[in-house]
Amino acid sequence: MSRGSGKGLSLKDKLEGNELDLSLCDLNEVPVRELAALPKATILDLSCNNLISLPSDFCSLMHLVKLDLSKNRLQQLPLDFGRLVNLQHLDLLNNRLVTLPVSFAQLKNLKWLDLKDNPLDPVLAKVAGDCLDEKQCKQAAVKVLQHMRAIQSEQDRQRQRKLQAEREMEKKREAEQRAKEAQERELRKREKAEEKERRRREYDAQKAAKQEMEKKTKKETVHTRKPASSSRPPQPPRHKPSWSRSVLRVLLFVLFCILCTLAACKLTELQRQPLCVSVNTLYEDVVAALQNHKTLQNMLQHNSQQ
Repeated sequence: MSRGSGKGLSLKDKLEGNELDLSLCDLNEVPVRELAALPKATILDLSCNNLISLPSDFCSLMHLVKLDLSKNRLQQLPLDFGRLVNLQHLDLLNNRLVTLPVSFAQLKNLKWLDLKDNPLDPVLAKVAGDCLDEKQCKQAAVKVLQHMRAIQSEQDRQRQRKLQAEREMEKKREAEQRAKEAQERELRKREKAEEKERRRREYDAQKAAKQEMEKKTKKETVHTRKPASSSRPPQPPRHKPSWSRSVLRVLLFVLFCILCTLAACKLTELQRQPLCVSVNTLYEDVVAALQNHKTLQNMLQHNSQQ
């Protein structure tokens, strides 16, 4: 096994009590699995190696109390570095760190910290200060923890604001969706009411037309059943003929018959018949009587003139 991975090393041979010294081993990887098998090794020295980064499972070594990572080429620490909650002493001297993970604030037991000779962010560098003696290193641990907790709190507040904003946005979307659904329901309800009103008007119109048709048909049927005389214009009442008119008509008819008989007896060959002889004789007697009556009238007229 290669020495650079640390797998060729016999970790038990390097373990003295609770201290495991892996410094100056030319490591470019951390043998996390082998270290996890040694929970009694609470002090780990990985200084003076070629470590560029730490694997994420490194943070599972929660038994560590003191950790020396100085003089490597670390550019960043794992995001969940704060899981090493039992860590009290941390040496990060002479690496390539610019910032620390926010989870660093969870190292509540950290008492000693050295961040010298790292290209730190100016704010973080000012907070950390120097670590030239025991007092400064302890102050660096306290101040950096406070600074990281402030950052964590701010991030938590930002996260909370973001969550709140997202919840507000979600509520707004839900309210808009409810308003839209209510508007759609109101629109459908209005359309349904308009459709119902239209159908009612059509029904009323059809009913009125049907009633008008029935009324017209009934009227035509009544006119058809009336007698024909009822359609005629009223005629003036007829006056019953009087008795005198009837007698006059009878006399005229008798006179007409007599004239016809006289004409037949005078002008035709029937004049020699017994009936015609009697008729002619009667006619001559009547004429003579009328003449005498005329002579009498003349005499009476003459006497009256005298």
